[in-house]
Amino acid sequence: MAEEDPFCRYRSPLVSRYASPDMAFNFSERKKFSTWRRLWLYLAKAEKSLGLPITDEQIQEMEAKLDSIDFKMAAEEEKRLRHDVMAHVHTFAHCCPKAAGIIHLGATSCYVGDNTDLIVLRDGFNLLLPKLARVISRLADFAEKYADLPTLGFTHYQPAQLTTVGKRCCLWIQDLCMDLHNLERARDELRFRGVKGTTGTQASFLQLFEGDHDKVEELDRLVTAMAGFKRAYIVTGQTYSRKVDIEVLSVLASLGASVHKICTDIRLLANLKELEEPFEKDQIGSSAMAYKRNPMRSERCCSLARHLMILIQDPLQTASVQWFERTLDDSANRRVCLPEAFLTADIILSTLQNISEGLVVYPKVIARRIQQELPFMCTENIIMAMVKAGGNRQDCHEKIRVLSQQAAAVVKQEGGDNDLIERIRADPYFSPIHGELESLLEPKSFTGRASQQVARFLKEEVHPVLTPYKSKMDVTMELSL
Repeated sequence: MAEEDPFCRYRSPLVSRYASPDMAFNFSERKKFSTWRRLWLYLAKAEKSLGLPITDEQIQEMEAKLDSIDFKMAAEEEKRLRHDVMAHVHTFAHCCPKAAGIIHLGATSCYVGDNTDLIVLRDGFNLLLPKLARVISRLADFAEKYADLPTLGFTHYQPAQLTTVGKRCCLWIQDLCMDLHNLERARDELRFRGVKGTTGTQASFLQLFEGDHDKVEELDRLVTAMAGFKRAYIVTGQTYSRKVDIEVLSVLASLGASVHKICTDIRLLANLKELEEPFEKDQIGSSAMAYKRNPMRSERCCSLARHLMILIQDPLQTASVQWFERTLDDSANRRVCLPEAFLTADIILSTLQNISEGLVVYPKVIARRIQQELPFMCTENIIMAMVKAGGNRQDCHEKIRVLSQQAAAVVKQEGGDNDLIERIRADPYFSPIHGELESLLEPKSFTGRASQQVARFLKEEVHPVLTPYKSKMDVTMELSL
């Protein structure tokens, strides 16, 4: 039964439940093995152009069979040979009998293995970057819309000075812009392993070209260009340095930290009923509590972001134990951590885009919370107004201190509303400024330059970095399961 029914086998939810088809394909067996064949083709073409006895007929035969992969035969060959690369060499040779003798000529397994990994990593970044740009774009629209809406700021998750809803969102965007830059840098700094041979010395290729160093270097350059890379690593062991994997997963882990912080903020604001993620018409928040509107999208992002952040430990450990030119204990680990990092990043960006396209703000709830805290915040303004009206600062300070403690007792001990302003209105001492109290309590007067900062930040730092992605912005993200 287990062999016949796919539901009797474990399937990674990263693919079966969440990830986009494009990212799932990028790490698929078909992408991997068809890329191996393309690399063998690039090698044969380059070797032919440099004078090795390879015919046009052999090249054409390989080109015609790039995607005609007999996976069953390859699996049987791997079971027999206990070597995945040689299994696919034999499988490719079986359908390309004329080219069989020149497939993989001079190469080692890492020629196809590592170079394919680098292509897949590059392509993975190219899939993630537009998604990240779309999230930034959606949040930028949100920040602009709510740039002027005052809201209570928090430090230590305790009430602090006011900010605006848009300004707080810019804190999220700033982190994501850093991630965008880091992902672009990591992608652009990727180099090709190229054709380096078994221990990176290119000895086999030097032998093929009868000691002609220039032809070996040109071979490396030609294959690198055909694979779409501008540069190859000049020195490698059998593999490219596993520190490259650290750099790749480091920027993805950093992205995970950004998303976790953003979605934690959204979850806290949802508890305060100031902001909610999208909630669909027929969505159920709880099987028992029918009134619940749980922030399940944000919770999903946090859950997966934690997984993404810890994956950096794998390449750190792997790079540290690569003895001399390489050991094979990197292979199984990398088969897991590299795909999972990109698949997880893909999922959280898709989910965060869905969240950012439907955030709901409740201004009246926000205003009510401001009114609960604003009387305490405006006490310094009241003192200054009284001094301008001829009062003594120390006397005024003492009056305010006593009234503030009385109001605080009502809030904390009785569960009542903050009545400090009513107490000030009722106290004859403050009669010189009773007419100014409304203006002194205007929330927008407490947000400083928040609105101006939002406008300048979006203009100078956000919109310019989104320009290369403008053609890919018009995609609405529907939520998966």
